[in-house]
Amino acid sequence: MNYDMIEAAAERANGHIRHTPMVNSPFIDKIAGRKVYIKPECLQHTGSFKARGAWSALSAMDPAVRKSGVMAYSSGNHAQGVAWSAAQHGAPAVILMPADAPQLKRNNTKALGARVVLYDRATEDREEKGLALATDLNLTLVKPYDDPHVIAGQGTVGLEIAAQAAELGIEEADVLVCCGGGGLTSGIALALEQKAPGLRVRPVEPEHFDDVARSLSAGSISRNNRMDGSICDAIVTPQPGDLTFPIMQRLCGPGLSVSDDEALNAMAQAFLRLKLVAEPGGAVALAAALNRKNEISGDAVIVVISGGNVDPMMFSRSLISHADVA
Repeated sequence: MNYDMIEAAAERANGHIRHTPMVNSPFIDKIAGRKVYIKPECLQHTGSFKARGAWSALSAMDPAVRKSGVMAYSSGNHAQGVAWSAAQHGAPAVILMPADAPQLKRNNTKALGARVVLYDRATEDREEKGLALATDLNLTLVKPYDDPHVIAGQGTVGLEIAAQAAELGIEEADVLVCCGGGGLTSGIALALEQKAPGLRVRPVEPEHFDDVARSLSAGSISRNNRMDGSICDAIVTPQPGDLTFPIMQRLCGPGLSVSDDEALNAMAQAFLRLKLVAEPGGAVALAAALNRKNEISGDAVIVVISGGNVDPMMFSRSLISHADVA
């Protein structure tokens, strides 16, 4: 995995992947106590940054291999990214999804043309089940984060952040990234190392599922004790990836974590102040900017909203519980 792969992924993505903007709100600045610049990947194809990594992986495949079909395991955003990319390339796709994944994500994945197979997140190992399924059906497995081409695709977010920060005159800042297995975090970190070395990536996770933060602190990979119990389904992963962790260990600052309620508040603020729809896992970086002020340095912070695929009931919950926050 290297920076050149990110540049190559950006070339393959040209004309297929959206360049998302960098937005700001004085209301959010006031709450955070500094300038907050938000990169809304909830506006990306399929509603999350995952379309970037999926397109990168499938567009790099040998056409004959791709034609046989692809397989992925995901709680929903990588699922939709792979399903969308497979459809664009005319390839069949099978997606292994947890039975408790939001209904919207399950429905969208099917609507994009993929076959969905469900599993029990609490009792079944998705990697073992996914590998067995891919082998049985002769499909190429596209991992959600521990794949060089997937990391390269996610790294294109970093290329855009570097260019947009330069336009805004931002030379030094923390870049808060919603983090599961680390594909987006490590990809952005690699891109910024080359294009904007004054920008430091900080992974953000749900409380009690902060395996990346604990791993960075310990200097070795730490695994979560359980896989359920957070509303931030998109970023609840077993542990950092074998490929992503060394990159994060070398380039990232300390990890941050936020509560489910703080994520809900961030969702409400994103909607009320910026008219952006964020899902819980996609809002944790903004939640950290709003609630971990003393753990962030500098006059400005850059935040990635990584996804907006939220069920209506969960979105309503965020607004009902936090719409009156000043």
